[in-house]
Amino acid sequence: QVQLVESGGGLVQPGGSLRLSCTASGSIFSINAMGWYRQAPGKQRELVAVIGSGGRMNSADSVKGRFAISRDNAKNTWYLQMNSLKPEDTAVYCCYARVNLGRGDYIYWGQGTQVTVSS
Repeated sequence: QVQLVESGGGLVQPGGSLRLSCTASGSIFSINAMGWYRQAPGKQRELVAVIGSGGRMNSADSVKGRFAISRDNAKNTWYLQMNSLKPEDTAVYCCYARVNLGRGDYIYWGQGTQVTVSS
């Protein structure tokens, strides 16, 4: 079965940087989109960034210029480089993928990783 495994969360001071990674494994025909969501306690889930199969990228206005998404297709891995972190970036970050399993597309989620930005 498809699994997404995340790493890279932690505690960082304002202005610092973190890089999150997510690797998908399983019987995957193709990954059509890879991305990251985040959710802070009591707040709505927010799409942070996404990269499509053709390499097109999009990101939330709140992170543009600070966060960058990238991928390594050969490893079924994607990353979220987070720079100039702010306290309001504190959230649980979850990776996701839209995966083709041969019969159609399905959405899979990672377990989530906590990012805390605090002095």
